[in-house]
Amino acid sequence: MSGPQLDPELAKRLFFEGATVVVLGVPEGTEFGIDYNSWAVGPRFRGVKMIPPGVHFLHYSAARGAGSRETGPRAGFFLSLQRREVRVLRWDAGSEAVDLAAPAPGEAEAFRENLREMDKFLGPYPYESLKKWISLSSFISEPVVRKLQPESGQISAFSEVLPVASGKRSEDRAGQKLPPYDAGCRSYAEGMARLPEMKPRAGTEIRFTELPKQMYPDGATPEEITRHSMDLSYALEKVINQRYASQPQDLLAELQFAFICFLIGNVYDAFEHWKRLLNILCRSEVAVGKYQDLYTNLIFVLYHQLNEIPSDFFVDIVSQDNFLTSTLQVFFSYTCNAAVERTLRNKAEKFKAHLTKKFKWDFEAEPDDCAPVVVELPEGVQVD
Repeated sequence: MSGPQLDPELAKRLFFEGATVVVLGVPEGTEFGIDYNSWAVGPRFRGVKMIPPGVHFLHYSAARGAGSRETGPRAGFFLSLQRREVRVLRWDAGSEAVDLAAPAPGEAEAFRENLREMDKFLGPYPYESLKKWISLSSFISEPVVRKLQPESGQISAFSEVLPVASGKRSEDRAGQKLPPYDAGCRSYAEGMARLPEMKPRAGTEIRFTELPKQMYPDGATPEEITRHSMDLSYALEKVINQRYASQPQDLLAELQFAFICFLIGNVYDAFEHWKRLLNILCRSEVAVGKYQDLYTNLIFVLYHQLNEIPSDFFVDIVSQDNFLTSTLQVFFSYTCNAAVERTLRNKAEKFKAHLTKKFKWDFEAEPDDCAPVVVELPEGVQVD
């Protein structure tokens, strides 16, 4: 865990003022990291010192076996650390995971009193990457972490899943209209259809805000359905009112939380949530005027997030359609006009110019929203 050398006086002050995470029993060869950094654990590793106060993401991948350089899927958890705090954790060999249970009474204090003796076993937090971490997590607070983190506390790249209904016995499979295990399979599609319906084990899901599937209110007229399908402000209000009515800016914290879970935690479902939430935010014209501070800060969040991914990452392999350019095209059509407050408009125009220059993305073509929109009407609703 080496890096650029700090000034000795600064390092001494950070050693006593920063937080320390002690992790006991981590097997040699395990990949262990904090925020944007990770290392292969050696025989002397006992944790990380000099951690800046605030929210951090600790992550790890268990070694496949003694002496192996291969590691398993990544898992991790967010921690909110205070100045001078010592957090004591242990490795659970049975589950190959960090045990988040509280230490024995007085144990953290005992480690705090012996920090000097522990120093040679603790790796320093890499301060050269702190600015990048802050830019990716600036809106995430301890209350947001408590709200979103799974009940288990652990965020896993591959969630443990269980069948919705038992399928071990023949009568169980018959009840689900599934053929017997020994029945022949005539095609790949048929084989996929035979698989049982699965769900994540209780307590392991990231508790993201539920995003609406219906973008218009019940009982809406065909005209209202069309309007709400083009301008998603109604859907955005539903999302905000679920959890963030008193503090709409915390919606940006959820956007950052999802992005970090994907970028660093390798959680693909988090990326899908990030895309859906961003789509609602960017396609809400009325909300742009109502939540101008929220949208000004959204530009800040996206600026730093998009610096971390390649320009062709969002291109659909089949259609060659770039999700992000089409979404931001609509967003810029809402924010880069005279009706928008000047500060937001200026930031949007600069952000648009930055993306055009850096990624060569074209935002000047006619947005898809200008084309006819086909919407599905609820059953029983007819157009006169």
